[in-house]
Amino acid sequence: MKGRSKSIPAVKKRDAKDGHGPAKTIAVVNQKGGVGKTTTTISLGASLAELGRRVLLVDFDPQGSLSIGLGVVTDELESSIYNLLMDRNATVDDVLLKTSVPGMDLIPSDIMLSGAEIGLVNEVAREQTLKRILATVAPDYDVILIDCQPSLGLLTVNALTAADLVLVPLQCEYFALRGFKLLKEITSKIQERLNPDLRIIGIVATMFERTAHSKEVLARIYEAFPEQVFDTVISKTVRFNETTAAGEPITSYASSSPGAAAYRRLAREVISRGGTA
Repeated sequence: MKGRSKSIPAVKKRDAKDGHGPAKTIAVVNQKGGVGKTTTTISLGASLAELGRRVLLVDFDPQGSLSIGLGVVTDELESSIYNLLMDRNATVDDVLLKTSVPGMDLIPSDIMLSGAEIGLVNEVAREQTLKRILATVAPDYDVILIDCQPSLGLLTVNALTAADLVLVPLQCEYFALRGFKLLKEITSKIQERLNPDLRIIGIVATMFERTAHSKEVLARIYEAFPEQVFDTVISKTVRFNETTAAGEPITSYASSSPGAAAYRRLAREVISRGGTA
């Protein structure tokens, strides 16, 4: 397994994780791109790990942004989540990577994943492929976070079928509200047909700026979904872009920054809402 070997060595065998699990699985979903899904997955995962939770991140986007954001050179991967989806003989141990964050592991992705939707079409119970994979490692973790691609295709349906909970990063702009209504409809269909226990754990407002527009949209989000919105608001900052280049979470790259503090607050809210084992 190749990557930035200094910080992302391959895991040959999973460490014993006595006292942890079975994991709650959270799909981080929004069909709109550029809303902070990947940043939220990485930063929330690292914050939960700081709080003593065993965390598994699953990069479920062919762009591989989550993997890149944790220092993995995706072009050099020998195997990824794609192999787990398409080859029943592949195991998570073949793919799993450790991150630079103690207690947080990664199943990486690369551009090969873009072919999975076509490859899964003729599979029996194709919507449950990811659920079958994650069931093998759920006892080892307290929380599994799935970073979904910005669409509502078969990959995202797989993520929602595998998940216990849905976390929605919602950008503080007008059109984001309209997109969330569509996501709620899809989630309801998944509940009816594939995963009756699925529920939305919360909406986290992201990329907030101290402008009249952002403040108005944030007020509308609270008004429209008063019981689903997290108290934590993630403000826009250049620090998040810097962390991607650095290949590490903001909690270690800029530990004392407001962005790191915000995700630590969000982690505590996720725990209080039953988001971890």
